[in-house]
Amino acid sequence: MNHHLQDLFAFHAVVQAGGFREGARASGKSASSLSDAVRRAEARLGVRLLNRTTRSVAPTEAGARLLERLVPALAEVEAALDVVNGFRERPSGTLKLNVPLSAARLVLPALITPFLKAYPDIRVEVIVDESFVDVLAAGCDAGIRYDERLEQDMIAVPIGPRQQRFATAASPAYLNAHGRPEHPRDLLEHACMRGQFSSGWMPAWEFERDGETVRVDPSGPLKVRIGGAVDLAVDAAVQGLGVVHLFEDWLRPLLDSGALEPVLEPWWQSFSGPFLYYPGRRHLPAALKAFIDFVRAHDAAGT
Repeated sequence: MNHHLQDLFAFHAVVQAGGFREGARASGKSASSLSDAVRRAEARLGVRLLNRTTRSVAPTEAGARLLERLVPALAEVEAALDVVNGFRERPSGTLKLNVPLSAARLVLPALITPFLKAYPDIRVEVIVDESFVDVLAAGCDAGIRYDERLEQDMIAVPIGPRQQRFATAASPAYLNAHGRPEHPRDLLEHACMRGQFSSGWMPAWEFERDGETVRVDPSGPLKVRIGGAVDLAVDAAVQGLGVVHLFEDWLRPLLDSGALEPVLEPWWQSFSGPFLYYPGRRHLPAALKAFIDFVRAHDAAGT
């Protein structure tokens, strides 16, 4: 690959990872080689691209402007180079997926291991992110989200279960002490563990029965960031602190064991399953194409 282009790839890797050491780990190159590449790019362009301190690395205004045009261009270069992968006996390359924690926990376990066994020359990187992102700008090939309303240039493929439910539950000890809700509005009198997105939005709890939809906004002693801290809320519910509202598949082992007891089960709301989404460009990277084909075959087989 042209050395000038390699230097631009190095600049992008450093910014995306947030530092030279982090970029080295992500790219498989040394931190010193990335630093040399960025210096060459800066010397060639005649402007500083990065502000460097002992604690952080961030793009300058010129670097940020360059990145705006560079990211989609580099993605197209990678896709073009990847076309030759189609002539290999076995696809290779790296597949980067941007997914919410729920997908990483409930959807991918049934897919990733058999996929990697079927395609041993492919590497998969999973980035857990609760926000809806531009997958290309995030340096990813595809994403998984629970909403099929995507931008026009995105293609969506069903992945995982096609129907899921939100479940509400609490420990038997808590319910014995505080009573069992008979209607969703009864939750306003109970201690409830709430989840909040990084944006600050805290979604209401929704219930549905016989065509009636009820939204409640209960309060309680514990609020967690949706994502990595959700298990803290689940554990608190198991220990009797209050009521939790989460994916049924997430809570199912605890419901089956009796550690948690279903609450308002006739009101549990169903929703459509997740989608794998990716840009509708002409040439798909070989690793992504292989994964899409694998997901479709997995779905067709009902496994």
